[in-house]
Amino acid sequence: MRTNIENKTPRNEQDKVRAMSKEECRRFEKKLAFHTAPSLLGIKCASLFTLSRSEFDIGGNARRFNRRAAARGLKIKVLREECSCAGRSLILVYSPKLLAARLSAPENRELLREYGYMDDLPLDECLERLSERTKCDDFPHEIGIFLGYPAEDVRGFVENGGCNYKLCGCWKVYGSVESARRKFAAYDRCREYLCGRLEQGEDLYQALKIS
Repeated sequence: MRTNIENKTPRNEQDKVRAMSKEECRRFEKKLAFHTAPSLLGIKCASLFTLSRSEFDIGGNARRFNRRAAARGLKIKVLREECSCAGRSLILVYSPKLLAARLSAPENRELLREYGYMDDLPLDECLERLSERTKCDDFPHEIGIFLGYPAEDVRGFVENGGCNYKLCGCWKVYGSVESARRKFAAYDRCREYLCGRLEQGEDLYQALKIS
């Protein structure tokens, strides 16, 4: 006869996901909505944020998200288990389709080539290289390309050491200020919409219309 303890022991990854509390899943979804709404709603190829490993079962929540959000073409990848902020993991939420198209654009491919990303490198391998480079002492500036920043702004940041920018919002702008302002405003609207839906009682997948 099994004991109560044995009955409660997760036997596989699916059991581990089920074992997460509803409250933790809810908090995880709210973090996603706040930090990555533009990517979740399909107007940004990828978004980056960090989570505390002591507060969240990051692996379990990521697997749950990847299983459910696949229908919308969204994925989570843990880029770095422990980032420079002690006890936190660096997490990327992205659309493989949008991100692959983004990385293949000529101006972005040219910049990425300078950081060792070969032209024929598949998306998964690009992400693995990016993941490895996040573990270096110098944070990889090319990550801006992965996050949808204009190549002109990424180059401007590197060449100016983060100074002399025209506008500072979601990133530091060295090119078109008006284009950046429109994007920043659109990202704010995405966050307001998605966080609002969660505050009204929906879960993230209901808000995204994922069955």
